[in-house]
Amino acid sequence: MTSQELRASGSLALIFALRMLGLFLVLPVFALEASKYPGGNDAAMVGLAMGLYGLTQAVFQLPLGIASDRWGRKRIIVGGLAVFAIGSLVAALADSLTGLMVGRALQGAGAVSAAVTALISDLTRDSVRTKAMAMVGGSIGLMFALALVLSPLLAAWVGLSGIFGLTFALALAGMAVVLWVVPAEPAQQSNAPRGRPAELLQHKDLLRLNAGVFILHTVQMAMWVAVPALLVSAGLAKDGHWKLYLPAVVLSFVAMGGLFSMERKGKLRAALLGAIGLVLVVQIGLGAVAQASSQPPLALMGVLMFLFFVGFNVLEASQPSLVSRMAPTHLRGAALGAYNTLQSLGLFAGGFLGGVLAKWGGMPALFTATTVLMVLWLVLTWPLRPVGRHG
Repeated sequence: MTSQELRASGSLALIFALRMLGLFLVLPVFALEASKYPGGNDAAMVGLAMGLYGLTQAVFQLPLGIASDRWGRKRIIVGGLAVFAIGSLVAALADSLTGLMVGRALQGAGAVSAAVTALISDLTRDSVRTKAMAMVGGSIGLMFALALVLSPLLAAWVGLSGIFGLTFALALAGMAVVLWVVPAEPAQQSNAPRGRPAELLQHKDLLRLNAGVFILHTVQMAMWVAVPALLVSAGLAKDGHWKLYLPAVVLSFVAMGGLFSMERKGKLRAALLGAIGLVLVVQIGLGAVAQASSQPPLALMGVLMFLFFVGFNVLEASQPSLVSRMAPTHLRGAALGAYNTLQSLGLFAGGFLGGVLAKWGGMPALFTATTVLMVLWLVLTWPLRPVGRHG
């Protein structure tokens, strides 16, 4: 990567990291802390308050992606982060569950993922784009592990309102990075073709990638309904889960080097299918652990988490890279907007599906469903023919 590409990829990954850290810090403690607010005794409303972010993000990803095609990436990113910051501030100042719901909805309305990934695509060559996307995926994974460590400590120190206040500060820091660190975006050409988002429906491989990201995040959220309980059953106290997650995440980044090697050799399709297969194996393994009557071995849980993060990180790096290559240039923001919309819907669907299945069928039913979804994804993706690297 050139110095310009490194600066672009690193700074845009930092924007993702700052934003996602704020979101991840809230998740482990939201349900418990929200119950202390007026109206927080209604578990269904607490769940809705937590999930509203995903719903409003799904609504705004595509429109803001299209807007970034027409009015510039940076302008949309700064505006979206401003809305996210306002939502964080509203939640920090909330004195009721209704106030938290308004804040979470506003946070989701600042949906900038499509514009950020489109800008990464604009500022990097095809030959290094998967690496750039891997930097983004890596930053998200690290923030997830870091949040697991910090969230309980911050909740005890400053409470939920303090965490939302920190999220507000992180959003402002992200805006500063966009304005003063991210390189200038390529000049827009006034005579560039203006396409219609409906054109994207003609690209079957883009539809496969969109279905894939929906299934990936549905499975991710659903399995996390059960994984913490399995770790406790394996003998790892809840406040020590980060001791397993953090090494698994870090080691998975080391293992990801194989993705770039396979891409250079023109075997990206094999890497993609292999990563899907890896996540499928993890679901089968977790299902077997959930059905066993004995205490699950902690070492086995560690191996399964490592394999999951390897597959997950490979998919998080390769899929948006492929979307950016396969989409027409003048519809790149729209294509990534559609992709991120399905990602957000997957997060919402996974939380709902995991909760319902865990309640009515237990962990075996949950992991049976995630296994079936992964098999379906493997079948859907098998005909995919990735676009090769250029430049």
